[in-house]
Amino acid sequence: MYVRKKHNRSGTTSVVVVSKASGKYKEIKSFGSSSSEEDIESLCNKAAAWIRSFGGQQELDFDDRRGKEVEDTKRILNNIDNILINGTQLLLGQVYDSIGFNCIPDEILRHLVIARVSQPKSKLATVDYLKSYYDEDVDLNHIYRYMDKLYNTQMEQAQQISVEHTRKIFGGKIGLMFYDVTTLYFETAQTDVLREPGFSKDGKTAESQVVLGLLVSEGGYPLSYSLFNGSQYEGFTMIPMIDDFKQRFTLGDDFVVVADSGLMNKNNMKLLQQAGYKYILGARIKNESSDVKQWILSLDKADNVSHELRQPNGERLIVSYSEKRAKKDAYNRTRGIARLRKAYKSGHVTKQQINRRGYNKFLEISKDIDVSISEEKIAEDCKSDGLKGYLTNTDLDAERVIDQYHGLWVVERAFRISKGILEMRPMFHFTERRIEAHICICFIAYKVYKELERLIAINKIGMSVDNVLDVAKTITTIKIRMPENGSFFTKTLFLTDKHRTIMSLFDLSKDQF
Repeated sequence: MYVRKKHNRSGTTSVVVVSKASGKYKEIKSFGSSSSEEDIESLCNKAAAWIRSFGGQQELDFDDRRGKEVEDTKRILNNIDNILINGTQLLLGQVYDSIGFNCIPDEILRHLVIARVSQPKSKLATVDYLKSYYDEDVDLNHIYRYMDKLYNTQMEQAQQISVEHTRKIFGGKIGLMFYDVTTLYFETAQTDVLREPGFSKDGKTAESQVVLGLLVSEGGYPLSYSLFNGSQYEGFTMIPMIDDFKQRFTLGDDFVVVADSGLMNKNNMKLLQQAGYKYILGARIKNESSDVKQWILSLDKADNVSHELRQPNGERLIVSYSEKRAKKDAYNRTRGIARLRKAYKSGHVTKQQINRRGYNKFLEISKDIDVSISEEKIAEDCKSDGLKGYLTNTDLDAERVIDQYHGLWVVERAFRISKGILEMRPMFHFTERRIEAHICICFIAYKVYKELERLIAINKIGMSVDNVLDVAKTITTIKIRMPENGSFFTKTLFLTDKHRTIMSLFDLSKDQF
């Protein structure tokens, strides 16, 4: 309903309330007529008051639809209270809740995790980001105090939530567990109980570091993590972490451990067998006994054909051959030998060929050392081109063992995402509590990232997580003040084709009064 001023032939103006329904106009109530502008204004006010009492339109119609639209638009724009660029906050918040992390009763954790996925920054820069984009006031000192609380009381709960969610995805069981380690460096050389220099996977020889062990499920969903001293040998990290994980989450024996050959040594193999774990491991076929190596080299090399050898301890050694791998092995060796021939064409190792990194700068070479390239060793290495070995004590057929082992790429991808996209390192925290809390926040952020990836696949959107987040960063929510009843109306706007492409990921029921 709206107020209409109708000009009569007599020269007077009538004031009526009109309603439009099904494209037709109907006069609802007349409030009289007059030729006096003052009287007409009074009649309009009475009509408007009558409309308000019936919950209808509260603005005057000036007998001009375009003019009325302009007035209505101005009124709405004047009542805009806020415009938030919060598409990522809405999307990632929903994913965060669907996993179950909202059971941890601290909004600061939610803010830190969402910011880590959408715009990873320092804690100080995160405070500014939350205010600028989401209108969230978070005090920096509160963040640091919360990180202490997270370390003391909530890290275990966060991992428990992640494990239970992954179990739910896979129908109640974990199945495969992939394990690997990486290193995280600090922008300092200072050391303590946790931070020590060691073999760095990032090529940082001078900085202190920690070693991070990560367990993920099939598909790369994070299960658990542990931090170790930066100088710890990575082969000593796996068994303690698996034992601890099994005990904390009561897994039973219904899982298979998958790990790279780099983590294996005789002691680890013995501990795996003693614990009764099922496993699939990379085999070091060049380090096998002479009898086993002779058997391996006698195998018929047919593309994608595998062979098995039953070991005395019940293990199965599976060896497969791949033409693609053989070409790669040959190519890498040829390049490496070419570099050696160029570097040592004189037949001597000179002082200039010793790298100057670390404490090598203190080395003095008084005489050149004679070197030569062994053609015999090159020929011996060629015999293993294309061969890859796997050790397992499972009953899975060879093809499935190989397929499961190649799933280790999900751990490598987890590290790439965590260290690259989520910027887990370098770290600028220097106490054990803050370091552990920072890793926990990144762990939860990676879990949210992976769950969003799963939801994108379910909705058949055909975009990567990063592309979806880029689009979400341009989605806004408008908040309009309604002065008559003192409430607000919020609406998330999907204005472009790209916005509408990812709209199925959002819970649109949250547009509300």
